[in-house]
Amino acid sequence: MNNGKPNWWSRPSNTPEAARISTPPPAEDGDGDFPLPAPRPPAAPDQAAPAGSRPSGDLTETAPAFEVSEPRPLTAEPLTAEPPASAPETAPAVELTKPVPAAEAAPVAPAPETPAPETPAAAPVPLHAPDEYRTPPYGEPGPWAPAPPVQRPPAPVPPQQQGAVPPAPAHPHPQPHAHPQQHPQGPVPPQGGSPWTQYDPWGAGDPGFTFEPVPAKKSRKGLAVAGALVFALVTGVIGGGIGAYVERNGGLTTVELPQAEAGDTDRAPESVAGIAASALPGVVTLHVRGSGSSGTGTGFVLDTKGHILTNNHVVDGASSSEDISVTFSSGETARARLVGKDTGYDLAVVQVTGVSGLKPLPLGNSDNVRVGDPVVAIGAPFDLSNTVTSGIISAKERPITAGGEKGDGSDISYVDALQTDAPINPGNSGGPLLDSKARVIGINSAIRAAGGGSGEGEGAASQPGSIGLGFAIPINQGKRVAEELINTGKATHPVIGVSLDMQFNGDGARVGEKGKDGSASVTAGGPAAKAGLRPGDVITKVDGQRVHNGEELIVKIRAHRPGDKLELTLNRDGKELTKTLTLGSSQGT
Repeated sequence: MNNGKPNWWSRPSNTPEAARISTPPPAEDGDGDFPLPAPRPPAAPDQAAPAGSRPSGDLTETAPAFEVSEPRPLTAEPLTAEPPASAPETAPAVELTKPVPAAEAAPVAPAPETPAPETPAAAPVPLHAPDEYRTPPYGEPGPWAPAPPVQRPPAPVPPQQQGAVPPAPAHPHPQPHAHPQQHPQGPVPPQGGSPWTQYDPWGAGDPGFTFEPVPAKKSRKGLAVAGALVFALVTGVIGGGIGAYVERNGGLTTVELPQAEAGDTDRAPESVAGIAASALPGVVTLHVRGSGSSGTGTGFVLDTKGHILTNNHVVDGASSSEDISVTFSSGETARARLVGKDTGYDLAVVQVTGVSGLKPLPLGNSDNVRVGDPVVAIGAPFDLSNTVTSGIISAKERPITAGGEKGDGSDISYVDALQTDAPINPGNSGGPLLDSKARVIGINSAIRAAGGGSGEGEGAASQPGSIGLGFAIPINQGKRVAEELINTGKATHPVIGVSLDMQFNGDGARVGEKGKDGSASVTAGGPAAKAGLRPGDVITKVDGQRVHNGEELIVKIRAHRPGDKLELTLNRDGKELTKTLTLGSSQGT
């Protein structure tokens, strides 16, 4: 303000508080002014009025603001208001003191029901123009003035009669000053009028307004710990279940294993795969029935006329062409007829007709074979057709004998065989033994049994299977016999014209003293007689190769053709002699 006093804004009064203060009667002089409360008796002549004293509230619509003479902290001294000197006893003074219990507070007279009479005299001039919004006109609020409340739209006020004064509150005693309680959503202004005029931070507030009790906050620390424990337990159970499922079933999604892309399926011609691919179309499986028995063997195509070479013991039981069935690698089946066979070489030729697309296998040269050369065997072991095995040449010129079931020696075969470790089992008999260029170098014929005996592929039932000792007839011998069987139906054997003593236990092949049926042991005019051999001579070498018994001598001789010349080394009466002869011929069976 500009009257020399501090610019403090006096707190506004609200309607309920003004209603509780009784209205003093008009003065006797009839000037119409409200008397101001008498000041406290001064302690000294110059002592000013205590700070905080104020006049009684005005009940009119716009009551003037109270004025405080001096600033003074609220906590230093209580604020009091003395009643005016001329006030009647019915209007006790209102004392503003520190909060006291409601029981000790002085009762306040109820406000009159009738409005205050109009006074002829003019009202005192206010310090500033009335403000209908009750906002601080200027200056800064006092140290005890609160911040303005949140403005809210006023609630509807029921209509009142003109000039009526709202009834006083039902509180019989004045309420002590107290700080306002904060509502969770901010202070709520009382209903009716402007929120600025109705707001009183020190008042008791609207008696009809009650605060809802705020529920006590529960401790969240315990809930958080419990939630964490439950989450950990659930996570552990779920994780364990998923882990067990993945371990047992290999995952939660479809398994796709890595795989190489489709590439070139061609193989080198000299590889096992290349040899097999080239030779399989020319290999056949034979099924033979006759003489109350049946057997399975293998053969291979010799020419486009349908001639097939196999072992004699494979087709020996067949009595007619109706007993021999040939199955090709393509699955085509045909009947075959027997062309010829030879027991001494254990070879036979059959022929099929009416079959097109035959693929003959090329023939190699068994004399060029060396130990260690790779070989591939193809056959039907235990009736598993088109079986391919591989190995090497283990040895050459192995003298073996097979057969002999008849007892008279007419069914014994003598073979100067190729030894191989390529697996050969019963059913491989008659199949081809191929070199690295897919050429036939032998005919698989026999295996060595684990018991120490020897036999043919389809021989005694005691043969357990391959132990890595397989034997094949050299193709050079097989070619000659096959040609003779195709051309004449019979095969010839080379001979020297002597009878051997098969009971001799010494080293070498000994010429017997007597021949079969008591005849001479050296055939007159035969190759041996012409070369000068005598009974009792022991032959130890053939073309420089050692022979240890009569069987080996026969094998070495049959490895040649009739008409071939041989050089024999012999021992006669302790002397070593060398004889040269030309092989003769005999008709085979």
